[in-house]
Amino acid sequence: MSVRSICGALVAVGLTVQACAPVSTDTVSGPARVIDGDTLDVDGTRIRLHAIDAPENDQTCRTEQGVQWGCGAWVTDAVRARLQGDEIRCNLMERDRYGRHVARCNLDGDDIGAWLVGEGLAFAYVRYGDDYAALERDAARLDRGLHAQRLQSPAQHRATRAKGRIPPDAACPIKGNISGSGTRIFHMPQQAHYERTGINTDKGERWFCSAEAARAAGWRAARR
Repeated sequence: MSVRSICGALVAVGLTVQACAPVSTDTVSGPARVIDGDTLDVDGTRIRLHAIDAPENDQTCRTEQGVQWGCGAWVTDAVRARLQGDEIRCNLMERDRYGRHVARCNLDGDDIGAWLVGEGLAFAYVRYGDDYAALERDAARLDRGLHAQRLQSPAQHRATRAKGRIPPDAACPIKGNISGSGTRIFHMPQQAHYERTGINTDKGERWFCSAEAARAAGWRAARR
């Protein structure tokens, strides 16, 4: 029996449950403007695609051979090539904490979230629904897209960035840290304490593009 039939039977006998609460049928349609791998603008409405998580635009991946590359921008470009300017239709579900509409969207009747996860361009965001979990398992088994790379999950990447551990500009990755005693020390990528060092610009810490610039500003190199 379908959910609709079950709810109808319950209502008929004077019972209601949360699952039978009205579901929003609001929709928005129009040409898509791609913001990133899981975020779109449609008819002036900012949409976050339901139950998927794509890499952030600034996120990098590492190949099996150890080569680092901009997989976040690659995903955005792939989504833009598929959707930009095309007429899509989105069923609005709720708002997230940033005020964006969370929605399921489709292009010519095809679920955009399913396409992204199935092609390995995004991951199933099971925290918000397991709609695409089976598709992710298939994509991982076949090493499609991002599954052939080494990367943090987008959620881990955002958490790390929020702690000041990811440079806002990939060309300036050197961390100018100030120790508890006030010593100014800069850490280069691949050094022992680089990954766990966070930059708090409110304390005067900063990012540098070169070791020479860090030294000129009064920072000394970390010993290891």
